[in-house]
Amino acid sequence: MNVIKRKNISPIKLGRSSNGERKFRFMFHIKLVLVLLFAGLGYFVYSNWQSWLESLDGDRKITAYALVGQNEFTTYPDVQDVLLKMGELKGFWAQDVKQIREQLETIPWVKGAVVRKVWPNRLSIWLSEYQPVAIWNKTEFVTKDGIIFQLPMDKLKEKAFPYLGGPDYQNLKVLEAWGQIYADFKAKNLMVKGVTIDERGAWQVTLDNDIILKLGRGDWKPKLDRFVTIFPQIEVPEGKRINYVDLRYASLSAAVGLIDK
Repeated sequence: MNVIKRKNISPIKLGRSSNGERKFRFMFHIKLVLVLLFAGLGYFVYSNWQSWLESLDGDRKITAYALVGQNEFTTYPDVQDVLLKMGELKGFWAQDVKQIREQLETIPWVKGAVVRKVWPNRLSIWLSEYQPVAIWNKTEFVTKDGIIFQLPMDKLKEKAFPYLGGPDYQNLKVLEAWGQIYADFKAKNLMVKGVTIDERGAWQVTLDNDIILKLGRGDWKPKLDRFVTIFPQIEVPEGKRINYVDLRYASLSAAVGLIDK
């Protein structure tokens, strides 16, 4: 009978693995301490950054500014009023120009602002402005993109703006109608100075001689075409003038309003 001899199995030595595990734990703790150290240092720098910048400025504050570029409506006093409302500005290093930019953009007719600091105590301010194409609802203005904004009338060099009006959400619709009506009437030697739509969707056109055309709701183009055709045929008694023409009705003669001259 053959006898199988078993080899003696040596016990596993754990010494090396234990040393590796201790080394891993040690490095982990070191990294954790470094992370906490850098986090604390970052927080310390962040919390004291502003005071350090102010210490660099000393008593020197920003006291002057320059408007660069061409501005049609914004003046130096307009900018000065905004800066005065902010109180005393800080110095070159400590002053946050973002705060100044945000305040300048609260001017109703200012579209955007770029503010830069100029050593040692000045600001360079560039402004873009909304450009009006029409008066909106008698007290505001509207741009060609339909942006409604406020602008004092005394800032306008050109006063001959069309009068448009309606709910604010209809601004683009009114602008589109104005462009079509103005072009069509001009081609027929008639001038338009105003187009409005009310909450019910009823249109009204005002000519340059203050005649009001009441178009009602729906498609206004055939009604205006009809007015152009019969307008020369309207008889106006002596001492009277046309106040309005109500084109909602088929019978034009019964829809003309007259007033004394």
